[in-house]
Amino acid sequence: MSESSDEQAAMQHYLVCGTEDCQKNGQFYCNACHRPLCEQCRNKHENTPNTRNHEIVLYRYRKQQLPLEKCQDHPTRNVDIFCRECKTPICSKCSTMKEHEGHKFDDLEDIYAEKYALLQGEFKKIQKYFLPTSQDLKTGIEEDVKQIKKIMESIRTSMKAEAKSLKNLVDEVTSENVEHTHTMEKSLLEMLKSQETTYDDYITYLWKMSDQFQEYLSITNHKLLFKSKTLKIQPIPETTKPIPPVFTAGQFNKDDIKKLLGKVNFSNIDPAKRKIQPMEAVTAHMKSTEKQLEQSKEKSDMKQTLSLSSSVTKVCREYSVPGVNKACHVSVDKSGRLWVSDWSGNLVQTDLQGKQLQKIKACTQSAGYHTASQDGELIYTDQDKKMIYRITPDRKITEFIKTGDWTPISIHSSCINGDILVGMFRKVTRYSKTGKKIQNIQRDNKGQELYSVPYYITENINGDICTSDYNKDTVVVVNKSGKHMFSYTGQGSRFCPWGICTDILGHILVCDIVNESVHLLDQGGEFLSVILSPQQGIKSPRALCVDDENNLYVGQDGTNIVTVYKYL
Repeated sequence: MSESSDEQAAMQHYLVCGTEDCQKNGQFYCNACHRPLCEQCRNKHENTPNTRNHEIVLYRYRKQQLPLEKCQDHPTRNVDIFCRECKTPICSKCSTMKEHEGHKFDDLEDIYAEKYALLQGEFKKIQKYFLPTSQDLKTGIEEDVKQIKKIMESIRTSMKAEAKSLKNLVDEVTSENVEHTHTMEKSLLEMLKSQETTYDDYITYLWKMSDQFQEYLSITNHKLLFKSKTLKIQPIPETTKPIPPVFTAGQFNKDDIKKLLGKVNFSNIDPAKRKIQPMEAVTAHMKSTEKQLEQSKEKSDMKQTLSLSSSVTKVCREYSVPGVNKACHVSVDKSGRLWVSDWSGNLVQTDLQGKQLQKIKACTQSAGYHTASQDGELIYTDQDKKMIYRITPDRKITEFIKTGDWTPISIHSSCINGDILVGMFRKVTRYSKTGKKIQNIQRDNKGQELYSVPYYITENINGDICTSDYNKDTVVVVNKSGKHMFSYTGQGSRFCPWGICTDILGHILVCDIVNESVHLLDQGGEFLSVILSPQQGIKSPRALCVDDENNLYVGQDGTNIVTVYKYL
């Protein structure tokens, strides 16, 4: 079945049980048989001697089946083992051969399942984050294209308007200059007209003088000619030639025009980077949605995708737990009842109104030593007796697991498959829900010890095992195979982690008793925020627990009060 087919199958109304002739909802999955099981067949599977130790999980947490591949050296055998030294897949018979003598082997199906889950996660990231986010960015670019075109068209309109304004000014100045030439022409013509009148008058004068001279020339009596007055001709009037105006061309070029007009330049401001939505927000959305699909049959009111709230809100519920002097650890069972313990070995159960239902004397000088199971039981450790006990819903206490030479400190019941995770001095041990030891985790890939005193332990939604180590002042996280993923050492010079839990979005919440605060980390160990501090009225937080309604229970040192907060 392809990845997309798997997703579609998981989102159908139900998967059919793999048991022959059973058509019920196969909501569970047997990793050993590789088939879905309904609740009834699961119970039968768990109670059948041949299959009681099979690992049964919710369908969404199933292990991918290893594809069948025949061994080249032993064609009748399937390849199902991985040799660490040779770094090659082999069959079980190959592991007995001389060339693999003394080598260490891993279950190839576990490696395949881990790689498959990794690739599946990367595929989901592409489908749910990278592609949609890139498409959103592309859509943003398309919007920017429209905006740029709009802005550039506005600039061009402004430039044309400015040029038109300049042209109007040029026309206005030219019109004034032309008008001035008319004035100058009129003045010159008036001057020439005056000169013309002068010569007209002088010519008239000359004609008059000419008549006089002619009259004198016609006199017969010469004696009278001599006696007459001598006529003198007035000189020709002098006038000046007009000096015409000279046109001086303007001194300008294209650059001068450019200086007069506005221009467009790129801004020297550094461009802002496009906002890319963090993957954490999207993956949180994905995980929340998946969790809701899984719980939709049991919790019909959980219909909206959860996300981090902008602030932490104190809910109306606040429990004053009788019988304990400090709320050092809190567990919430399926009915919503509280189990609260202090540092003196008092373990008390209360109802939803804070009324004490039962009290037992457990181990002393311990922290996260109890946990509520999927079956409604409470499981707790006793350091002195090196024993793990369980309390059934009918209040019966029975011995469950003997830890031998190892001292159990902290404990957690897996919500994924019911496994029991136990923090001990210098190691973490995984037991099946029937009490069978199936895994020890002690060292990282460099051979260094991972743990010293893991006071609190929990499991994340991806199977990661999270511990707060008192001696190391460190939160240590390994994956379900025991591979060290990361360590968190706080945000300041000092960090002392105590209570630790995870939520439906894969966040890790941990108390810092030095700074009296609660830190919020993402699934990969990245610090997100301090969600509770003295500013929110919290004092000496020691215990943390998140219930099925995503309420955060916080127990405080020095008081028997457990306060409930909402931060999702």
